[in-house]
Amino acid sequence: MVCYHAALIYWEPGAFMSETFYARVARDLAEGIASGRFPVGSRLPRELDLCTQYEASRHTVRAAIQELQGLGLVSRKKRAGTRVENSSSTRGYRQSLASVEDLVQFGAAHRRVVQNIGDVVVDRGLARQLGCAAGRAFLRISSLRLNGDADAPPIGWTDVYIDPAYAQLRDVIGEYPEVLINDLIEARYGRRIAEIRQDVQALALSAKLARALNAKAGAPALRIIRRYLDQAGEAFEISVTIHPADRFTFSMCLRRERG
Repeated sequence: MVCYHAALIYWEPGAFMSETFYARVARDLAEGIASGRFPVGSRLPRELDLCTQYEASRHTVRAAIQELQGLGLVSRKKRAGTRVENSSSTRGYRQSLASVEDLVQFGAAHRRVVQNIGDVVVDRGLARQLGCAAGRAFLRISSLRLNGDADAPPIGWTDVYIDPAYAQLRDVIGEYPEVLINDLIEARYGRRIAEIRQDVQALALSAKLARALNAKAGAPALRIIRRYLDQAGEAFEISVTIHPADRFTFSMCLRRERG
């Protein structure tokens, strides 16, 4: 246990994966907007100037600005540049995914506040939801997901289901909320994500979840079920996240294949 604890100390935030370059640029610009370096009503520097400042390609700068648009921080008009509209996000988190790394980065961007860790045996209803056999045992970690704004309500509730054999992670999960559970599993047990399968469903918030999320019972919400598969195609982690509809936007880019 001592060796494992030392390994966790070595893992500083961000050591698990490299943040995409455009995300770093977007984060820096967002911090400049929040601090008043780019006041509401002002214009961001031109794309070419931003390319020079960050030593980035035009594609990277445009992707960063699109992220800011998705958060409601800026607007763009042809020949008018990029205008700062708000000093803080007026929308939920905007998720734009192209790879496993992008999806994992989304998980790393929000703080986990563990509410409960316990053993469960899934009934038929939950088994259908998780895509497993009824009667299967799991270790379940239930958490609120926060975006870092102390005044903002939680953006979601997540139940993570892992093999009971990983029970040694109980204390570590609560002690290191910034570390993703799949990273802990990889470090301790050597199982690494090869594929993530994701299902998105609409539903109404239950009274219990509404209380936890500071939302209204019956309000529309999204349920996102993610199955984390290893190289052998076996799911070693399943997460179920509930987002109130007004706090989360799911977006993706589809490109036509050539030929």
